[in-house]
Amino acid sequence: MTTTSPLNALRNVLQAQGLDGIFVPRADPFQSEYAAPHDDKLAWLTGFTGSAGHALVLHDRAIIFVDGRYQVQVRQEVDLNEWEIRHLHDDPLAEVMDAELPVGSRIGFEPLLMVNSQYESLQATHCKMVALPDDPFTAIWADRPAAPHGMIRVMPDDVSGESSNSKRERIAALLAEKGVDYLAISQPDNIAWLLNVRGADIAMSPVVLSFALLSHTGELEWFVDSEKTAQLPSELLDALNLSPMDAFIPRCQQIAIGKRVMLDNDTSPVAVRFAVEKHGGEVVWQPDPITFIKAKKNPVELEGYRDSHRKDGAAWVNFLAWLSHEVPVREAAGNPLTELEAQAQQLVFRQQQDGFIEQSFGTISASASNAAMCHYHASEATNAAITSENFYLNDSGGQYSNGTTDATRTLAFAQLGPQQRLHYTAVLKGFLSLITLQFPQGSHGHQLDAFARRPLWELGLDFDHGTGHGVGHQLMIHEGPQRIAKKVNPWPLTAGNIMTIEPGYYLADQYGIRIENQVEIIDSQPGFCRFNSLTLVPIDLSQVDWNLLSDQDVEWIDNYHQHVRETLSPLVNSDARPWLFEVTAPVRVQVN
Repeated sequence: MTTTSPLNALRNVLQAQGLDGIFVPRADPFQSEYAAPHDDKLAWLTGFTGSAGHALVLHDRAIIFVDGRYQVQVRQEVDLNEWEIRHLHDDPLAEVMDAELPVGSRIGFEPLLMVNSQYESLQATHCKMVALPDDPFTAIWADRPAAPHGMIRVMPDDVSGESSNSKRERIAALLAEKGVDYLAISQPDNIAWLLNVRGADIAMSPVVLSFALLSHTGELEWFVDSEKTAQLPSELLDALNLSPMDAFIPRCQQIAIGKRVMLDNDTSPVAVRFAVEKHGGEVVWQPDPITFIKAKKNPVELEGYRDSHRKDGAAWVNFLAWLSHEVPVREAAGNPLTELEAQAQQLVFRQQQDGFIEQSFGTISASASNAAMCHYHASEATNAAITSENFYLNDSGGQYSNGTTDATRTLAFAQLGPQQRLHYTAVLKGFLSLITLQFPQGSHGHQLDAFARRPLWELGLDFDHGTGHGVGHQLMIHEGPQRIAKKVNPWPLTAGNIMTIEPGYYLADQYGIRIENQVEIIDSQPGFCRFNSLTLVPIDLSQVDWNLLSDQDVEWIDNYHQHVRETLSPLVNSDARPWLFEVTAPVRVQVN
C-alpha cells in the first residue's frame, strides 16, 4: 500500500482548486513564534522545525524560506531533492514570485494566517493572491494533533502591578482619543497582559490562544474556548463578554457597519481587514497600543524580573559548578557527558528554585559543531559529547511566577586553539561594548547594533541574527516592539524595557560562540540611558586574550563578577560555592 507524501497531497489541493501555488507560513492565526503542534503546518509539510519561515508550493517546485539562524538546520531537516532553500530576508518571497513565476499565477493563502503587511507585499507582485475559503490541511493531514486546550490561570495584581480593569480603561481612553470604536486584538500575549491571565496552550509560552475586541468604552469581548476559563474567578469573567473563538470573524463583520476598527498592520490577520471592509467598516491602521505599553515594565514587574534572575542565577551556578566537575571526570573515564544529560540536569537545578514553572524556551545545549546552528536543539540522533576539545554553548531560561529569564554562556574545559580564543574574545568584546554603552534617550536598536558587531567586523566576521530582543513578564521570551538588530526598528529604547544583549559567532561544522545577558534599560544622566544587567551568571574567562581587552573592559568584568558573587553566594548549593568564588575572583591583578 502506498501513501501520498504531504507535499504531493498539497499539490493535489492545488490541482483541485485551480491554483498555481499555495503559500504555507510558519504561523498560526496569532502569529505565534512557537506554534502548537496542531498549527505547525510547515513542520508537517517539510520536516523543518525552526521557529521562523514559510514555503511556496508549486506544481513542479517547492521552496522554503528561512532566516540566517536556520540555514544549517534546514538543510539537515528537509529533503533537498524536493525543496529549494532561500533566505527569508535576502531573497524574499515577493521578489521570487515576481522574478520566477509567470504573470497572473494564482497563489492560494489562508487569510487567518497572513498579516496585512505581508498580504500587501505579495498582492503587489504580478501574481494573483487567492484567499482560500477553508483550511486545506484539514483534508490531507490525517493524524493532525488536536487543537490545544490549556487551562487559564490568573496573574495576581500584586505580581502584575496593575489591575486588568485599570489596563482596559487606559487602552479604551486611547481609542476614544483617536476616535476609534474598536481595537481588534490578535496577539495572545497582549490579551494575557490586558486581562492579567496566563495560559498553557503552547509549551513554554504562557498565553491563551484567543482573540479580543475592546471598545472605546472599555467593554471587552473575549473569543476563547469556554472550557479553558473554568479556573478563573467570577469577578473577572463577569466583567467580560465571552464568545467562542470561531465567532471572532463573524463578530467583526457584525460590528463593522459605520465603525472605525483599529488593526495592527504587522500582527492582525488580513481576514479581519476583509471582514471589516466588506461589511461597511473603516480600518484604522495603527500598531496595537498594548504592545508598546506592555513593553515598558512597571516597578512591580521590574522587581519580579530581578527576583527571578536571582533564582535563575543560583540555578545556573549550581549547574555550571556541576558541569565543571562532570565534564573532565566523565571524559577521563571514557564516558563523556552529553548534551541531553547536561540540559536534563540543568532543568533539575531550575526545578529546585521557588516559583519556577517551566522553561522559557527549548534549551540550546550544543557542543562543538552543533553550536554552529544558532537554534540547535539536541536529540537522540544528534546528541554530542561535551569534551575538553570543544566549546559548549548553553542558551536557556526559565518561566518563574514573577518573571522570565534568558541567558547564554559559552564554556571551555581546557585551553583551546588560538583561533577559537580570538573569536571568543571578539564576541566578549562586542558584548562588553554594548552592555557598557550609555546612549541618548530615544535611541533605536538599529543605531546601537554595530557596537556589538565591531570587534567581529574588524576580523572580517559577523553573525546572522539580531543582537537583542525584548522579554515578556512571565510571558513570551521574544517580545516586541523594541529590538537590537541591523534591520531598522521604529520603536525607541525606553527606560523600563527589558532586553537581551547577545552577540555571537558561528563557524559552520566547527563551533559556535554566544554570550547573552538580559538587561533592564534605566535612566542614567539627564537625557541618557544605559543597560543594567539582570542576568547573574559568571562569564567564562578561560579563553580570553586579555591583550585585546581594555582596562575599562576588565573593570566591568570584575565589578559584574563581584555583584554575582555577593548576590548568589547565600543562594547557591554549598558544594557550588567554592566554584563560584573561584570563577568570579578579580582578574585585574592577574592581568596587570
